Amino acid sequence: MPDTIRIGISACLAGHKVRYDGTTAKAEHLTGTLAKYLEFVPVCPEAACGMGVPREAVRLVGDPKSPRLKGRQTGRDWTDTMHAWAESFLPELEKARLCGFIFKAKSPSNGIGRVKVYRESGGQPASYAGVGIFAAMVMKRFPLLPVEDDGRLHDIGLRANFIERIFTERRWQQFLDNSPSRRGLIDFHTRHKMLIRSHDVTGYRELGRIVAENGNSDALFRRYHDRLARAMALKPTVRKNVDVLMHILGYFKKLLSADEKRECLELIESYRNELVPLIVPVTLFNHYVRKYDVRYLRDQYYLAPHPLDLKLRNHA
Repeated sequence: MPDTIRIGISACLAGHKVRYDGTTAKAEHLTGTLAKYLEFVPVCPEAACGMGVPREAVRLVGDPKSPRLKGRQTGRDWTDTMHAWAESFLPELEKARLCGFIFKAKSPSNGIGRVKVYRESGGQPASYAGVGIFAAMVMKRFPLLPVEDDGRLHDIGLRANFIERIFTERRWQQFLDNSPSRRGLIDFHTRHKMLIRSHDVTGYRELGRIVAENGNSDALFRRYHDRLARAMALKPTVRKNVDVLMHILGYFKKLLSADEKRECLELIESYRNELVPLIVPVTLFNHYVRKYDVRYLRDQYYLAPHPLDLKLRNHA
C-alpha cells in the first residue's frame, strides 16, 4: 500500500476544540481505524482568519451563488477577511500535496454543499444550496482533489468510494515523484484498469486511448490525471462490479475446474442479488490468483484497493 496519505480535514472533526463555542465535533468514524493510514492536516478557517475561540456563530447570507459570511447576532461581515486569509493559505495547502479533504458538513465556512443561506433580513433560510466560503475556494483551486464531508461519509458506499479515490491519488503522486515516463504511465494504467472500470467504463476506455498516444509530456500526464480523477469520482455499482468480476473470471477459464468455475459464478450471482458482500467473490479470486500465480491479476489494485481492516467491502 502507499506510504503516508496526507488528508486535509476540518480541525473540529480531528478533535480540536475550535468550534464557535469552544467545543469539538470529533468524527469517530473518520479518526478510528482509518486514521492509521492517514496523516491529517487540520484546518479551521474561522479560527485561523482571526475570529477566535470562542466566537460569535456565523452564517451565509444573501445570494446562494455568492453569499456573504456574517455573524448571527451582530451581522459583522467576515467575507473579505476569510477570502484574504484563504488566498494566503491556499499556496501552503498546495505544498502539503493533499490526497483529499474531509470538510465539516453544512458549515458556512467548510460545507461542500447543502449549506443554509439566509436572507439579509429574517430568521428563516431562503436556500439550502450554499457552499462554505473556504470549501468553495479549496474546490476551485484544486478541482481534481477528492473531497467529502463527515455527514456523507457515514454512508459506507460513499466512504468506500472516497477512500479508493485518495489511495489512487497517492499512487498517482508517487508516479509523478518517480521520474514519470510513458512506460511508467502504461504500468500505472495497467495496474489500475479493473479498478477504474468498476467506477467508470467510459472513463476506462478514454484513459486507454490517452495511454496509447505517442509522447512523454507533462500535458499528457495532466490529461490522464484529469480523466482519472473524474472516473474515480463515480461510485462503483453492483452492475459495474459484476462486469469486472466476470472479466476477472475470464483469466481463469483454462485454469479452474468445472466445479471451481461453478462456485465462482454462484458467488458472483449471489453478489449480484446482494446476498453476499463484494469481499466474498474478491477473496475467492485472490485465492485463485495466488494458487495459479496469475501475474496480471496479482498486480490489479481492484483486488486490494485499500487495507482489509477498513472493511469497506464487507457490506452486502
